[in-house]
Amino acid sequence: MDPTALPYPRITPWVGRLLAAMAVAQLLLATIFVSPAVRDALMFDPSDWASRPWTVVTYAFVHDGVLHLLFNSLALFLFGPTVERRLGGPAFLLYFLYCVVGATALAVILQRLYPVPPFIGASGGVIGVLLAYSVIHPDRELMAFPIPVPIRARTMVMLLAVYDLCGVLFLRSVFHDNIAHEAHLGGLAFGWLFFRLQGMGKTPGEFVPPKPQVHHAVAVGSRESDRLSARPPDRRPQALDKTQAELDRVLDKISATGMNSLSTTERKFLDEVAKKKKEH
Repeated sequence: MDPTALPYPRITPWVGRLLAAMAVAQLLLATIFVSPAVRDALMFDPSDWASRPWTVVTYAFVHDGVLHLLFNSLALFLFGPTVERRLGGPAFLLYFLYCVVGATALAVILQRLYPVPPFIGASGGVIGVLLAYSVIHPDRELMAFPIPVPIRARTMVMLLAVYDLCGVLFLRSVFHDNIAHEAHLGGLAFGWLFFRLQGMGKTPGEFVPPKPQVHHAVAVGSRESDRLSARPPDRRPQALDKTQAELDRVLDKISATGMNSLSTTERKFLDEVAKKKKEH
């Protein structure tokens, strides 16, 4: 089966491992380590983090129920593979953890101004991944509930930033929501700083196989701006098999070591494949 025809992104190694780690952690906390003391020991508390430094990372693998876990996992699944292919596997993991820690750093800073509630969940890292996706594909259209029209990726990130800023300023006090707005803003701020320092916002994104027009999800999805047209019958199966095998090899290389590791011949090959996809 042609992976470029799949209606969802082909999962990459570190995205898969992070999803598995979050799922296993949730399962263990729900079945074996059911004591509230265990959850409290993993939760990040901006007022007491120095005595529990491990919580700057562990909080990201603890979620407030299955729906919370599914929402973060779905967002990571949709946007993570593109970012991992762009950065490379190890760099993607470090970037994710960097945003996770960055979320706690901003919370500690804001704690000096007002009490910041303890929080859990991978949202800080996931929203950092979404920001990275918007840097790579700023004009790609996304669908997000409850917005009834598609919006660009960079616009989505801006709206999330405004929403979380409003959450910090007055939404929490008015509606008493249980959302870690400070963690979201921290993931966004540190993700933005990362790309600002790297200067990656000005470099072209990597080759990403085209996807169907709309990804439907519970809360967020993705839609390509281009439409896929009907393809003629395949009359050269052997040639296509060789092309697909080479494409898989190059994409795996990108996942492992990043775009910069590609040779001139491999980059030319990706450009040719992308050009042929656009012609169909």
